[in-house]
Amino acid sequence: MNIIHNKSGWIEVICGSMYSGKTEELIRRLRRSQIARQNVTIFKPEIDNRYSDDHIVSHSDLKIPSIPVNSAAEIFNKAKDADVVGIDEAQFFGMDLVDVCQNLADAGKRVIVAGLDQDYRGEPFEPIPQLLATAEYITKTLAICMVCSNPANRTQRITADEERVIVGGSEIYEARCRNCFMPPKK
Repeated sequence: MNIIHNKSGWIEVICGSMYSGKTEELIRRLRRSQIARQNVTIFKPEIDNRYSDDHIVSHSDLKIPSIPVNSAAEIFNKAKDADVVGIDEAQFFGMDLVDVCQNLADAGKRVIVAGLDQDYRGEPFEPIPQLLATAEYITKTLAICMVCSNPANRTQRITADEERVIVGGSEIYEARCRNCFMPPKK
């Protein structure tokens, strides 16, 4: 009987619009890994301090301790001893996150990444599309449209701000379906 002794890593991506439960699903998976006594290291972008400086927090107030970092490179350096690496708000880390996740998975780690797959304009939000192309497992979550209650997969910005990245909550964003979503005028 052949027994495989080397650990194989992989990438899991949880994506969707705001208010679709991405962070809740990330926390659920990470807690299960902790229950299984795996060494879990969790990261969040330092700029996302909406609910906490040192926890990943869902809009429904589920939370789990995390390490705030400024760059994807910091994740790689701080995750060396981890069996499982959790990363929330992946869209804030830029394209360097793709190589970091690949290298972590190649090193035998389970990498679970959550983030927006579309920006407020309805356009692909890097690096999620690239991570989706290389991930072994993909979960697309849906919210409920704030206008018509249909399944929502878009994030509507309800302010006039035009910067691509604005950290915020319900004062700035709503979940919208395909029909109710109104992209900004170009």
